[in-house]
Amino acid sequence: MRVDGSGAVEAERAVSVTARRSAFARVRQGSGQLVHELALVPAIGLAILIGALVSDGFLTSDNMTNLLAQSAVLGVVVIAETLILLVGRFDLSLESIVGLAPMVVAWMIAATGAGGLGIGLDPLLAMALALAIGAAIGAINGTLVVKLQLNAFVVTLAMLILLRGVVLGISHGQTFFNLPPEFLYLGTATWIGLPASVWIVAGLFALATAFLRYHRIGRSIYAIGGNAAAARAAGIRVDRIIIGVYVVGGLLAAFAGLLLTARISAVTAGQGQNLIFTVFAAAVIGGISLEGGRGRMVGALSGVLLLGIIQNILTLSQVQSFWIDACFGAIILISLIISRVAGGRQDGDG
Repeated sequence: MRVDGSGAVEAERAVSVTARRSAFARVRQGSGQLVHELALVPAIGLAILIGALVSDGFLTSDNMTNLLAQSAVLGVVVIAETLILLVGRFDLSLESIVGLAPMVVAWMIAATGAGGLGIGLDPLLAMALALAIGAAIGAINGTLVVKLQLNAFVVTLAMLILLRGVVLGISHGQTFFNLPPEFLYLGTATWIGLPASVWIVAGLFALATAFLRYHRIGRSIYAIGGNAAAARAAGIRVDRIIIGVYVVGGLLAAFAGLLLTARISAVTAGQGQNLIFTVFAAAVIGGISLEGGRGRMVGALSGVLLLGIIQNILTLSQVQSFWIDACFGAIILISLIISRVAGGRQDGDG
């Protein structure tokens, strides 16, 4: 087929125009995402102002330190859930992993008279085992979702219920105290004026941000969440990455369980219960798309800080727990509206 000179020029111009439009769309989408994330900054500032007006103790260094330490566990699980959401999946069972992983090792360590097995594992080995349990559960979830193509909601909901039953079964509803000092270190240690857990979570957010932005697999995670079929056609190992993300999510949830255990110096049968709702709230109001492929860790971190500040204010105000739940729901809706108005309509929205 013969193409004359003018036809070639027109085709080249059409390609150029299409490329410019595509580049403009990517810039606009990135700008909109940044505005969406920064929209929480006024909400966080307003929450801090309200906290200072409500309680004289809110802006004290002790309270700020306590607020950050309490938000550390939520932050780790939010990182885990964010990674899974970015590939277009989700995991409801993370809250049960927070409770199960430390419970299993505490049960193994505890004396038989205290309801445990009395095995006497080395504490460091026990903590490594807890992380391995979380990773193994994540691998099971990922395999069922990816290889057997089961519905992620049903699989992870079933796993949540199953693991919660296991926790109650092995603990008989009791709390394990008198844990080895190594278990409690991250809840008692202070590094450069702040709890060790705060520094660790800050490092995890920084690491996750750099990984998603600069690493090949991190960029592949966004590609899979945006269009799994196109990512597969581009040579990305979609199934392996999704399963890997589930494994990392389970491992991080187990680590969050160890952080919580260290902070309260015990393992309780209800540890982590209902945490997943706050996790999803922090991720969503931080701009993480439930459909995958859109959102950044800085937004997720903003969501964690906002919810942590709100919970702290309500606690200082001695608000009863059921009103705290109601206020949480209200602030989530308000934050979503503020983020939506400030960020505008995103590309691809209806």
